[in-house]
Amino acid sequence: MILNASDWAIILAFFAVSVAIGVLVSRKAGKSYSEYFLSGRNMPWWLLGISMVATTFSCDTPNLVTDIVRQNGVAGNWAWWAFLLTGMLTVFIYAKLWRRSGILTDLEFYEIRYSGKMAAFVRGFRAIYLGFFFNVMVMATVSLAMIKIGAVMLNWTPAQTLIVALTVTVIYSTLGGLRGILLTDFFQFIISMIGAIGAAIFVTNLPEVGGLGELITHREVMPKLDLLPDVSNTEVFITLLILPIAVQWWSVWYPGAEPGGGGYIAQRMLSARNEKGAVKATLLFNLAHYALRPWPWIIVALASIIVFPDIASMQEAFPDADMQFVRDDFAYPAMLSRLPNGFRGLVVASLIAAFMSTISTHLNWGSSYLVNDFYKRFLNPEANEKTQVRAGRISTVLLMATAMALALLLSNALQAFQILLQIGAGTGLIFILRWFWYRINAYSEITAMIVSFLVAIYFQILHPLTGLPGITPAIQLLSGVAVTTICWVGVTLLTRPADTQTLRKFYRLVHPGGPGWRKVLEEARQEGVKLDPEKGRKWDVPVGIIGMLVGCLLIYSLLFSTGYWIYGRYGWAAVMTLIAMGSAVYLYRLWGRMRILE
Repeated sequence: MILNASDWAIILAFFAVSVAIGVLVSRKAGKSYSEYFLSGRNMPWWLLGISMVATTFSCDTPNLVTDIVRQNGVAGNWAWWAFLLTGMLTVFIYAKLWRRSGILTDLEFYEIRYSGKMAAFVRGFRAIYLGFFFNVMVMATVSLAMIKIGAVMLNWTPAQTLIVALTVTVIYSTLGGLRGILLTDFFQFIISMIGAIGAAIFVTNLPEVGGLGELITHREVMPKLDLLPDVSNTEVFITLLILPIAVQWWSVWYPGAEPGGGGYIAQRMLSARNEKGAVKATLLFNLAHYALRPWPWIIVALASIIVFPDIASMQEAFPDADMQFVRDDFAYPAMLSRLPNGFRGLVVASLIAAFMSTISTHLNWGSSYLVNDFYKRFLNPEANEKTQVRAGRISTVLLMATAMALALLLSNALQAFQILLQIGAGTGLIFILRWFWYRINAYSEITAMIVSFLVAIYFQILHPLTGLPGITPAIQLLSGVAVTTICWVGVTLLTRPADTQTLRKFYRLVHPGGPGWRKVLEEARQEGVKLDPEKGRKWDVPVGIIGMLVGCLLIYSLLFSTGYWIYGRYGWAAVMTLIAMGSAVYLYRLWGRMRILE
């Protein structure tokens, strides 16, 4: 694909604006460690919400969606649509708890919730495990998608693509800190959405596709259109819908969809002005992530089935591309190669924007772990503000270099997605319950991490070497969840909880409430110690769960109604639209019953 002068002008202008934002806020970002990683805890909710959306809108996301649609149809997206449940649980229950904690990174949680040397060990271990190893895997996956886009749209080698895109990203990430990232995320999200929607419009009007009407009635596309998997195909129905809805959303830790919140989502919540800002930001994120963005990608994926019906057709169309990278997820950038001159530059810029917004957040988030929760906590406790900011900038470069090297070893987005799901299988429930069950301790957490990792190593590396029959991803996930959960629950019951003073201090700070803290509260009352500032205050988690369910109904009905309007199924579209409107009204009324501080 050849880009003309106007295309390159758009791309270069985009690079210039991104770097300029980093430069403009660099002085303020470098004033303090809190400013560099939390932007002073004074960010407006709408900017934080859009930043969350921009971060999860990476250049590998449309590739992943295309991979899923081509292999499993639109219904295959329940593999990630199911994470809405944990997202809405974070909105109505956990967002205010995180903001109330007042910590700098979510890993500090371990030393305010647990006690002893094991609490410090878990914090340091996860700083390396998540901040470096897991974070590098995520960034490598995103970089893999950028490699494929560069091969198709720029005719660049993997090294050329990564060097150019990552250099710009590292510059503004290291200079501007989180404040610079939030501002560039806002700019990049607008560019990304314009590019995604415009690309969907153009590809549906390609001569081979013949418009939206012809697309959705094409004989190869029609079997892929269902929003729910075929009930008569029990195996597919269980794998694509029942498993994600019944098990995956609460049991699996995945970046951006952590049960109970965490990671860069927690970082954004901790940067909000108050509890209400944290809740609003997370609600905006879930609304845009699940209801606004999927359909432009899905349309391009469906059109690719007509234009490139199989991998061989893509290999024939792009003979110069490295065959290692030509898989079903390659179809998205392959379709973009058919765009007209003048718009190509905007689409390339939008994909680079999606790449940079995700990478910059992961760099800043991972660096905050390495500096705050490992370097300062264990190596140099006396480090001043400037030393910490300097260490953050150095670790940012290190993370990026490692991710770039790993990206060259992966082959497709769905493969990496499944590996990440398997590594986090079984750990999710502990992140939900640790706020509300005093018995969970540091040993519980470390057991869950180690066991889930070992199970993933077995399924992904060791089992294929045994010569035994293959195990489906669904069985692998269920096995990982079962083994990990049994292990960490067993360890929890066999070990002692955190010490009494730590538990009481945590309760005073966060006020989680609920029957899981009854014993701690009763012992405190017997000793004349007051933990709850409001006597007789009702536990508001039940109201939060109602909000979660109504919020899920709202967003799923918006997602479905959009699909049915596109498909021309106007009766179902009208029904889904009415359900969405009713859900929104009820949710608005329910909002007043929730205790959320200004």
